[in-house]
Amino acid sequence: MTTIAIVSQKGGSGKTTLALHIAASAVYAGNQVQVIDTDPQATAAAWGDWRGEFLPEVITCPPVRLFSTVERAKRAGSNVIVIDTPPHGDTASREAVRVADIVLVPTRARAFDLHALEATAGLMAYASKPAHVVFNAVPARATRMLEEAAEAARNLGLSVSPHHFGERAAFHRSAGSGEVAREIEPDGKAALEVDALWGWVCEQVGMPPGE
Repeated sequence: MTTIAIVSQKGGSGKTTLALHIAASAVYAGNQVQVIDTDPQATAAAWGDWRGEFLPEVITCPPVRLFSTVERAKRAGSNVIVIDTPPHGDTASREAVRVADIVLVPTRARAFDLHALEATAGLMAYASKPAHVVFNAVPARATRMLEEAAEAARNLGLSVSPHHFGERAAFHRSAGSGEVAREIEPDGKAALEVDALWGWVCEQVGMPPGE
């Protein structure tokens, strides 16, 4: 079983977008998937409501009950668990990192966002868990910006995923209807970016990527 925590101290970094797209990829790969939303705003849970009966299931959970909720999901047969955390949620982030096999840290490649990585880097160093920065909403033709942002992240001791999400309309359009990018534009750039990231995550945890 694999538990993936999505952690960032910065609001608007794209945590929920990343969590839901990774979870949906896991479903399409044939896994039993549970999304656990620890954010009081419950954005992921709202997406789950809009999605209706389609998987993955999203449940809400206060940080203090995260460990027991993960254990219950395991006993129910889930083999992939994705945890969405709130911004500025120190307790939620610590608990998510504690139970995770891998941590993904979404961030935009901008100065304020990169500054916020310092707190997350400190948490990762303390927890000794594998953590990888995933750049989100990257503008087109921003190669140099991306390279500089990656260097800044590495200088904080964080690994950087070789795959990122661009600034794609498909991510925004899909969210409001309880869908993911591959469901509204199967051959679009957003869907291809998600597939690439999912395949890479599977490599990191030794899990077959599925279909």
